[in-house]
Amino acid sequence: MKRVFTLIIFIMVCNISNAQWFLQNPLPTDSNLTSVKFISSTVGWTVGVNGIILNTTNGGELWSLQSSGTTEDLTCVSFTDVNNGTIVGYNGLILRTINGGALWSLLSSGTTQDLTCLTFADVNNGTIVGSTGTILKARNGGATWTLQSSGTTSYLRSVSFANTNIGTVIGEGGTILRTTDGGITWNSQLSNTKNWLYSVSFSDTNKGTAVGESGKILRTTNGGLTWTAQSNGTRLLLQSVCFIDANNGIVVGNNGIILRTTDGGTTWTSQLSGTTNILHFVSFTDANNGAIVGNNGTILRTTNGGISFVEKDNSKSIPEDFVLSQNYPNPFNPSTNINFSVPKSGLVKIKVYDVLGREVALLINEYKPTGNYHVQFNASKLVSGVYFYRMESGAYSETKKLILLK
Repeated sequence: MKRVFTLIIFIMVCNISNAQWFLQNPLPTDSNLTSVKFISSTVGWTVGVNGIILNTTNGGELWSLQSSGTTEDLTCVSFTDVNNGTIVGYNGLILRTINGGALWSLLSSGTTQDLTCLTFADVNNGTIVGSTGTILKARNGGATWTLQSSGTTSYLRSVSFANTNIGTVIGEGGTILRTTDGGITWNSQLSNTKNWLYSVSFSDTNKGTAVGESGKILRTTNGGLTWTAQSNGTRLLLQSVCFIDANNGIVVGNNGIILRTTDGGTTWTSQLSGTTNILHFVSFTDANNGAIVGNNGTILRTTNGGISFVEKDNSKSIPEDFVLSQNYPNPFNPSTNINFSVPKSGLVKIKVYDVLGREVALLINEYKPTGNYHVQFNASKLVSGVYFYRMESGAYSETKKLILLK
């Protein structure tokens, strides 16, 4: 009876927590990837150097090459729906598709400047920024683009619009520009830094975050009238920031760094990426589903916010049986490693429970092909004690004990 009761507790638990970043399946490229855009949990695109475009329709399990018709480096991609997308790149390059990337057409930009970032405030209104103060505007979904006067010659790196009228641009030497009329006029804001700023994200018209060189994170809660530096514990170059809402944000950058905040940037905590590659861009479709891309074909995905990390062992050995290995180190503080093997493709779940049978972490809940895998579990938010981790796939299940000592 006690054994049955314990099993019921294991099954009938509420999902309290946490998350994972996992490397996508091997890609048909080892090129540096610079931007990523998912329009749903399953459909997304990523672009990079030498004109590479990759598309997935199954959440990243498989990626396919799309023909860009160029060898220029591509810097940013944006889609307003499953069919309509725009890509920008060096030397004034603009590509557009109206059929999900089956065909990409070259558009006239009216400039030869490097174009670095684009965003759409809605299905019609788009903005592109680039070198020597270049700002381009589209009001017809990206079919045509016209130059706007920015009032600066600074190299512009990123743009974020809170609505069709209010937008912010950042770049070289701490440059911050703001528009309240859809880009007809741009006004300079005081950043109090000479560091290059590489990315900006606004969750509403007042709350925004900019990141850049030397670990710089700036935050405003009044539309940029004042920007305040936030402490984050790193001096690494931060490449990209994405805020899902006013409180929840992710920053990525050099040496595989991932930082997360759940309180609007008051505190930032590190997340495990499993790589030391430069991470160039982060994008979320909702609070759970996000993607990160970087050098050497790196693509990371999360389906629950991103706290632990799952990696496939690319060795040629094919497992004959399900295996859940003992975690190492054990005891641990605050992170530990778990190896597991999947002899046949299927849904795999690995959860962590406390001694009362309450679920405290969801490490994996997804389809996994045959292979050997490695997951890192970060228990920084848990108290010291004995815990159990359980793997389930089809009729297979196994539970092992781990010990957290802080």
